[in-house]
Amino acid sequence: MAVTSTRPETNVHEVADGIYRISTSIQIEGAGGFSFNQYLILDDEPLIFHTGPRKMFPLVREAVASVLPVERLRYIAFSHVEADECGALNEWLAVAPQSVPLCSTVAAMVSINDLADRAPRPISDGESITLGTHTVRWIDTPHLPHAWDCGFLTEERTSTLLCGDLFTQGGADRPPLTESDILGPSESFRHKMDYYSHTKNGRALVEKLASTEPKTLACMHGSAWRGDGAALLRALADSLSE
Repeated sequence: MAVTSTRPETNVHEVADGIYRISTSIQIEGAGGFSFNQYLILDDEPLIFHTGPRKMFPLVREAVASVLPVERLRYIAFSHVEADECGALNEWLAVAPQSVPLCSTVAAMVSINDLADRAPRPISDGESITLGTHTVRWIDTPHLPHAWDCGFLTEERTSTLLCGDLFTQGGADRPPLTESDILGPSESFRHKMDYYSHTKNGRALVEKLASTEPKTLACMHGSAWRGDGAALLRALADSLSE
């Protein structure tokens, strides 16, 4: 895809206690505005979820440095292997010497053991890691919305679901955090560019996420959202089943 903006804008906002949304807005030729978000959990062992594409690394690094020294990062986590998820993985490993990739056991086995400059820390379905005051738990969601190795993290103290490509919203000017409808815009985007695998296990996987009863949905593209996350996830399952 051709990026037409020469000066992408990156901004940082706290969307839950100790969880920061780092968002870079761009203009894509023929497609309009779009945003790429990473989420930084500030704690004793800081974690970033999504690395951003490799070419955005200088922008994202500068944004992270506005919150904490980048060398303090402990975990470089991501949902699945894709450029915007982990394209800058090795760049982060280079600037944060104590960091390790954190990914699903499938991602470690089929990709990251070879792609990463440092061995990953695989995390299995339901496993938790304490970062200090925050605790993250991994949830396997193979093929939801896509990729065999896909999964998400839930942060248990703030009830935040780091939900990756779910609820992707187009546009470059969306607010950092909203309580307004994101299902409508995300479904509109999906109908134009269907990035879902349509796995037969979709509803069961969405219910698995809904059972965590998230209060904040940390979306990778578009606004983060605050409200009854379980209800919104179940509404997504209904929409996908239509």
